[in-house]
Amino acid sequence: MPRLGQEFDSELKAYEFYLNYARKVGFSVRKEYANKSKKSGEISSSKYVCSREGFKILDKRTTRTKTPQPDTRVGCKACLMMRRNRESGKYEVYGFEPKHNHPLLVPSCANPLQRKLVDLQSSETNNSSDVISTSAPESRNFVAGDNVVTSREWQCPLRTRRQREIKYGEVTALLNYLQDQSRADPLFYHAVQLDAEDKVANIFWADVKMVADFSQFGDVVSFDIVSGNNMDLRPFASFVGFNNHGETVLLGMALVYDGTVESFLWLFDTFLIAMSGHAPSTIFYRQDEYVGQAISMIMPDTCHALCTRHLKRTAKSNLNYLIKRDSDFMKEFKACINDYEEERELFTSWEAMVNKYSLHSNVWLQKVFEEKEKWARPYMKWIFSAGMKNTQLNERLHSDIWDYLRPDIDITLFMKHLQQVVDDKRYTELEIDFSSRLKLADFKIRAPILIQASEAYSDMIFQLFQEQYEEFQSAYIVSRDESGPCREYIVAILDKEKTHKVYGNPCEQTVSCSCRRFESLGFLCSHALKILDTMDIKYLPDRYILKRWTKYARCLTTPQVGCRKVQEDTTLEFSSRYQYLCPIFARLVARASECEESYRVLEQCSVQMGKKVEEILQKQTSIDASASEPDVEDIQISLSASATNNESEHAMNCLSNKRAKKTKKKGPKDKSQTRSCIKKGLQNKKTFWLEQPATQFSMLNAPTQSGNIC
Repeated sequence: MPRLGQEFDSELKAYEFYLNYARKVGFSVRKEYANKSKKSGEISSSKYVCSREGFKILDKRTTRTKTPQPDTRVGCKACLMMRRNRESGKYEVYGFEPKHNHPLLVPSCANPLQRKLVDLQSSETNNSSDVISTSAPESRNFVAGDNVVTSREWQCPLRTRRQREIKYGEVTALLNYLQDQSRADPLFYHAVQLDAEDKVANIFWADVKMVADFSQFGDVVSFDIVSGNNMDLRPFASFVGFNNHGETVLLGMALVYDGTVESFLWLFDTFLIAMSGHAPSTIFYRQDEYVGQAISMIMPDTCHALCTRHLKRTAKSNLNYLIKRDSDFMKEFKACINDYEEERELFTSWEAMVNKYSLHSNVWLQKVFEEKEKWARPYMKWIFSAGMKNTQLNERLHSDIWDYLRPDIDITLFMKHLQQVVDDKRYTELEIDFSSRLKLADFKIRAPILIQASEAYSDMIFQLFQEQYEEFQSAYIVSRDESGPCREYIVAILDKEKTHKVYGNPCEQTVSCSCRRFESLGFLCSHALKILDTMDIKYLPDRYILKRWTKYARCLTTPQVGCRKVQEDTTLEFSSRYQYLCPIFARLVARASECEESYRVLEQCSVQMGKKVEEILQKQTSIDASASEPDVEDIQISLSASATNNESEHAMNCLSNKRAKKTKKKGPKDKSQTRSCIKKGLQNKKTFWLEQPATQFSMLNAPTQSGNIC
């Protein structure tokens, strides 16, 4: 911590010192001014402030731009002031304010400033792993012959020969690469399935970050495999989900050289083993009979959902002759998928479409309709999908590695490129998580329920919720029945024909709409908000704020892998130290176990080392607590017992001023981003942020299917 009178040899060293202090405490820094001497040109005094110092100046151009810059200023007074001592020529601290008026960003995630260092370390690791051993590695996850990790029958080797050949030498190189990953991280999971000839047929792997991400965001999973009909590409498969910001999280990967139902049984069972037996509530996949059978057997309680993009593409290829005639078939087919909310409407429209184009004998179309529960809205609205509709997230991942899926590309280069893509996606996720926690909400209407939602929801969900709140302003009640404790309403929206039935109970503060938006997406619809307002409920009840969609969806509670507890990788520094020490001590333990005397010596040393490490960590914890405890004032968010483990993980480390000025990365635009905003005035912004009392709310892990219906 800086102290008055502390001296530095140069202004740059003072700035770097304050940057390092800010990174560990949990805020970012910018230079407010640097005065230079007119004679010598040297800096005579400077002031470094918290990046959230001051307030954003109202700009007339803000109302004209489609994507206004987010407001992060809250008038923070924390600063460090330096001046040059004329006698010694050094720079000394003559002013220091440690207190902040906003929550500090606890370093629970990686610091983007360390990106270059980590890339360098990873490249050195990759270079060291280029040497390929000719012997098959021994892995704690390796499954060979009858040495299976479970007694389930589908964990046995295939009884047939694999369908696709593997290039000579690829298996050894791939298994050595996975073994290197296991040495670097003992919790890295991988498994291999053999065929009838004891040759590798399928391979699955998942690192500790994937396991941790599944525990947080594994409720809805998308599975896809590169087309098995394309023999020119490696059969790469991926398990993907998305987090509270809508960013991709990777949950598992595989190479599937055999596409039989037995292989998919093994694959999904292995995925469950890696995820400690926890199955997702919903899984999306392409229309595939074998995949559907395997999911039904391995995860019987998981809801099936077909990729609607794949259905539309397949319809174009199977019924291309109708499209060439400029018919409206595709328009009507898409309407059956997206537009109809009631089963009666779907049946009527589907029958009319089949009769119109004489498609009674089309086998593919008949099979699609038999599986209507997996894609049609009247059925899909009853399951939790978190907004996912297809396997587009998998397709984006596959497109990033497409050039390396060719068999003529060395398998080691493919794995290294794949790891780089994974690292880039995770880094992007950290940047978005960091920036979102600095943003102030962009209100179109300053209402109590929106203020509460802005403090709870992530930026993406808040924007979607605010759209529903805007639509609620146009909602009206067509009819009502308030005779009993459970009231029934018919709600409509101006300029829209559809009406929705909404049930509300003011005593229990529950509401349920026939559109089932909350049950399927996880936040309330405009119809339900209308009834909440009718019942004079001005804040969202606790049951309607899902932990999955909050800013603090990630928690420090760690999942279990077998009998071991997974510690989520919280910082890049931690990961670097961990990966460096693991192989050193693994070799030392293996060597010391060769004789009794060395075993006893190492055992005694481990006890002493353990005590020393605990003393250092306890001392460091007390220092951090004393340094950061007085730095948070006024603004607090109180969570219920279901979220107490989340309070300590508030954000990732801060970006430096130089890093913040870098050019934006190219990427898909956020469709949910607000296109316009209404500013109430600078003074109102100050009063709201500094004087608004803490809002208390609790969060749930998943929406209930029937608990909210009167």
